[in-house]
Amino acid sequence: DTGFGSLGDFTCTCTNGVVATGTAATCEIDECAATPSPCGMGQTCNDPNPAKSSQHDFTCTCDADTSIVVIDGPARCEKDECDTMPCGTGQTCNDPNTGLMNLGDYT
Repeated sequence: DTGFGSLGDFTCTCTNGVVATGTAATCEIDECAATPSPCGMGQTCNDPNPAKSSQHDFTCTCDADTSIVVIDGPARCEKDECDTMPCGTGQTCNDPNTGLMNLGDYT
């Protein structure tokens, strides 16, 4: 429309589908929405600030141990149970699988 009554009717569209009319759109990038996820299996991804200007701030948290959190990359969701010396003095300890889903498998 070329009439003067239609000022501000333009639209701005972000590549992720966000649309604004009469002004610039706020384009956000949720880093956790990527496929595949930037975190590994058994992890939860959280992007606290999806603004385009705030990248590499996502966190990966291990589902089995939420105290293990890494910023901008997958967390290492492992725990060597032998680190706490559960077998006692004069004994050897072997933890064949250090994954958090395999606790209690040391010998």
